[in-house]
Amino acid sequence: MGIEPGRLHFSWISSAEAGKFVDLVKEITDQVMQLGPAQKLIKELPLVDEYLAAASGAE
Repeated sequence: MGIEPGRLHFSWISSAEAGKFVDLVKEITDQVMQLGPAQKLIKELPLVDEYLAAASGAE
């Protein structure tokens, strides 16, 4: 399918498990941030690039 390893995750979480959901989202976010920019399926997204630059403090 062209998706790099580590960029797709499935999990079953009940609506009663809000804490588990928060922990899982944080964990997955950290993992994806460590992977860096995707090497496959890259499209130019200027708005995303501007957002990331603003979020990192660069202008």
